[in-house]
Order: sequence, then structure tokens, then C-alpha cells
Amino acid sequence: MEKESQTIFEKNVIEFVTVAAEFCAFLERAEHMKRKAFVDTSLKILPLLYLKASLLPKCETIGDEAPETYVTEETYEILRINLAGLMGEKDDYLDVFVQDMVYSDQPIKKSISEDLADIYQDIKDFIFVFQLGLNETMNDSLAICQENFGLLWGQKLVNTLRALHDVKYNQQDENDEEDNEEENNELSDDDYCCEEDGCHCHDHNHEDGCHCHDDECHCHDDGCHCRDDE
Repeated sequence: MEKESQTIFEKNVIEFVTVAAEFCAFLERAEHMKRKAFVDTSLKILPLLYLKASLLPKCETIGDEAPETYVTEETYEILRINLAGLMGEKDDYLDVFVQDMVYSDQPIKKSISEDLADIYQDIKDFIFVFQLGLNETMNDSLAICQENFGLLWGQKLVNTLRALHDVKYNQQDENDEEDNEEENNELSDDDYCCEEDGCHCHDHNHEDGCHCHDDECHCHDDGCHCRDDE
């Protein structure tokens, strides 16, 4: 028992618990975030969560009964729906690292929201039991979380990370295009009036040349007359 008690209070375990708790809290408040901020933060916290999980000391269960669980089907579904709504059309992605690929030669469609909800379920159950402060159940919850990391949620984490990376940089390209579109739409007709056919401001016989960009320009007073017939 003493050995197990020492394990759960090791530095790497405490650091994993800290990051895991922050990860759960982050997903729980995600519905109030903008997608860009959510994606940016996810791309920072997920690699950290993976790193801390990979540094956990070897741990084995010692109790006869499985620890309690916290995440109900309703809790899981509410979180998944909130994340799906946040990600919108960017939620789905193609995955080749799934068991179903054994029976298919095509990538399988997965969703970021479901993957994150699955990871959350394992992590939240672990945090819930660990915070109860009972050494034996803390040890067993750590052992189960560590095992699930290797078999289940670790792979989902790296798959989701790849999908989120794609969302961030494709989204950035789309945002740049939208910004350019908005800038073009903001230009009024007056910005172009002296550069289109029909404008006589640039004619050689126009008195003193064109003043359309000078302080002396009166072309736009009482309406633009640049295209009026001479």
C-alpha cells in the first residue's frame, strides 16, 4: 500500500492531474467561446495533456472493485452537442487510424466533438475519483486512466490534434479571403469614379490637371460630375 501511496503523489502524477483538470474545465466552458479561440487553445492543451500522460509512472490496480464514474450518458451528450455546435461544418474529418479500417479500404469519417467528448469522459472520471482523496481508489483510477491512454484516448487525442491543425490553417486562409472581400466591398463608387470610362478629370485639356486626390478637389461637392458630358 505504501508504494501505491507514493506513486499517486509523485511530481509527474500531480502535473498530469493539474493539466487534466484544466482540460476538463476548458471543454466545459467551450460553448461560450468563439471557434478560433477554442481551436487555438485546443492545439496548446492537447499536446501538453499527451506529454504529461506519457510521463506517468507505471501504475497497477490494487482494489477489487472498479472506481466510481462521474460522466453520465446525458453529461457526455450535452458536451458533445455543444462542441459539435461550436465546430460547425469543421467538426467532421477523415481518419485512417481506427479499428474499422481493417474492414475498409476507405478513410472513416470521424468528428472532433465526439473524440473530445470521449477523451473528456476518461479524464473527468479519473479527476472525479482522484479528488476524493482515498489512496486506493486514487491509485486505481490513475491505473485505469493510464491504461486507457495507451489503448483508447491517446490515439484519439493525436487524431483530433491533426484535425484541429487542419481546421486552424484552412480557417486562416478562409478568414484572409473574407477580410479581402470586406475591404473591397467597403470601397465606394467615389473611390473609383475618377478611374473609370467617362471621367474627364484626366483629359489634357482639363484645367490645371486632375485634383481628385488633392485638398483642392471639388469633384465630389454636390455629387460627382466626373462622368458628366463636357
